[in-house]
Amino acid sequence: MIGAGAVSCVLAGLAADRIGRTAVTMVAMVTSGACAASIGFAFHRPGWLVLVALVWGFTIVADSAQFSAAITELAPAAYVGTALSLQTSVGFLITLASTWLVPRAIEAWGWPWAFAFLAPGPVLGTLAMARLRRLPESARLAGGRR
Repeated sequence: MIGAGAVSCVLAGLAADRIGRTAVTMVAMVTSGACAASIGFAFHRPGWLVLVALVWGFTIVADSAQFSAAITELAPAAYVGTALSLQTSVGFLITLASTWLVPRAIEAWGWPWAFAFLAPGPVLGTLAMARLRRLPESARLAGGRR
């Protein structure tokens, strides 16, 4: 899975450099959120489960590298390291919390709804990226490709 994550980061980076950082990040987050909302319903359909899990695994990693790249392009040079450290820490905290919560959600709601509570994160991230895209500062992203 680590190899797939590396591939998704590279492919998303190449796409972001061609069509825009916020655009690629929003597509990745919308797809990731849709997978989170639907994977539980594919639980008893092995073919669909594998497909959704593969797409989710690919897209859930693709946006992280775009956030890091955006930080390096938008943060003042003196604070890039601090901003990247903060972003990484928050990312790990969110991962820790969701990893702890998923088994509890399975117990409370069952498999079909267990992962759906993860979908609001990508929705909020997509809205934040859409807002960033409208700001003048976003012209500094990906060589002017928002």
